[in-house]
Amino acid sequence: MDTREVEHLRRCVELAGEALDAGDEPFGSVLVDGAGTVRAEDRNRVADGDATRHPEFALARWAAANLSPEERAAATVYTSGEHCPMCSAAHAWVGLGRIVYVASSAQLSGWLDAWGRPQAPVRSLSVQEVAPSVTVEGPVDELVPAIKELHRRLAERSGS
Repeated sequence: MDTREVEHLRRCVELAGEALDAGDEPFGSVLVDGAGTVRAEDRNRVADGDATRHPEFALARWAAANLSPEERAAATVYTSGEHCPMCSAAHAWVGLGRIVYVASSAQLSGWLDAWGRPQAPVRSLSVQEVAPSVTVEGPVDELVPAIKELHRRLAERSGS
């Protein structure tokens, strides 16, 4: 992983922080094309009651509407947390390329357990279990503490 990729992941952490500050769960994602240009970014927007408004899902929809199949296949989605099953499926169905995440679903599940917080309503599965043909890299250890801290703040705010 080169410094440019780490910078994309740092932006994902920033977006996750923005989501938390806006009253959402702390997740953020960046879509980068094959030439290394950021094409789109988003953060979690589930606080309005629509639990499907994950940034990874939004980026998959954006890519389907704005990129050719070849551009999608060459793209990378950088994200603060490993895709949930819904987002993994959207990623695969749209034909996006690789995923690079900071913290894994297993790490998040472990943190939630340790803090006495409920798990997500959908089983935590790795991207590879849902979309076996997608190339996945992560976790990125140097940034995991920042994501863990954002989730800790959410847990604290939620009453843990």
